[in-house]
Amino acid sequence: MIPWLYADTPFPPVAQALKEPNGLLAGGGDLSPLRLLAAYRRGIFPWYSPGEPILWWSPDPRMVLFPGALRITRSLAKTLRNADYRVTLDSAFAQVIAACAAVPRPGQNGTWITTEMQQAYIRLHALGYAHSIETWRGGQLVGGLYGVAIGRAFCGESMFSHVTDASKIALAHLCRFLAERGFGIIDCQMETAHLTSLGARPIPRDDYLARLAALVEQGDGPGRWPADGIDGVFRKTK
Repeated sequence: MIPWLYADTPFPPVAQALKEPNGLLAGGGDLSPLRLLAAYRRGIFPWYSPGEPILWWSPDPRMVLFPGALRITRSLAKTLRNADYRVTLDSAFAQVIAACAAVPRPGQNGTWITTEMQQAYIRLHALGYAHSIETWRGGQLVGGLYGVAIGRAFCGESMFSHVTDASKIALAHLCRFLAERGFGIIDCQMETAHLTSLGARPIPRDDYLARLAALVEQGDGPGRWPADGIDGVFRKTK
């Protein structure tokens, strides 16, 4: 059994999360901005399937990517230097999260990014906490990702790609943007082979929580990121 959250119920300590399934902490509650921000500050995130109650997770170990540790292959480096693309920030958040929800995932039927989840993160975006990174080609949105920034920690949620490397282009630009602003960590939540190939690695949850606690108290407050603040940075350093 896991604790059940009501409107005014605080999250239980993450040490109470189940080991199997890894990190399941609580159920119920809501997806209000107040609840979501409280979760992210404590290393907790929502993840559930349509028809299920809201489930809250804090896995151990935790998959993270340090902004300076992104693995850029030779082919991706060539794409970053030469491809005909444009990258923007916070210019099409609703489109990005809808595209992430629509992309088929191996081994998954449907999506955990329900309409309710999309609306919740669009509210966070309006408040300046949730952000999107978009890759464009020929005026079309071809890839991107979104997540939540608190202080100098970025919690990645999902990415999509309609053409080869479009989401990797967005991630590379995000890592450069975050590193330049002193962000210390990108939370990738669960371990996957794809994330490992990009340079992410698992660390003990206690280590992640200690880093997170320091990072969320640093940096600027919430706000919209500059739309063209990262476009072309890799081509400029060619």
